Amino acid sequence: MMTKDGTADAAIPKGCPLDLVMRLLSGEWTTHILWVLSNNGPTRHGELRRRVEGISSKVLTDRLRMLEQEGVVFRDYEPTVPPKVTYGLTDHGRELDDALRSIHGIAERWG
Repeated sequence: MMTKDGTADAAIPKGCPLDLVMRLLSGEWTTHILWVLSNNGPTRHGELRRRVEGISSKVLTDRLRMLEQEGVVFRDYEPTVPPKVTYGLTDHGRELDDALRSIHGIAERWG
């Protein structure tokens, strides 16, 4: 952001769109979940839990609910026996995927 005198303001104001996206991505396990969904497409809960090594079922459920609430992940429920629940990326999630892939490229070059 720019200040009144035309210089760049170094602080990211709390609650601004950039701050909100950065807080979303910095949440524990968030980038792992998004990476799995971007590479595998729509995925069931159990498969997500297996692919995101070390995450508990409860934490995965909490993260998925938060991502769904933020409009990054969709939840598809089919009332079968047992119920079939699949998670995938929304348009917003795919936009974040583009950014994560760019960051991944930087990380590989720096590594």
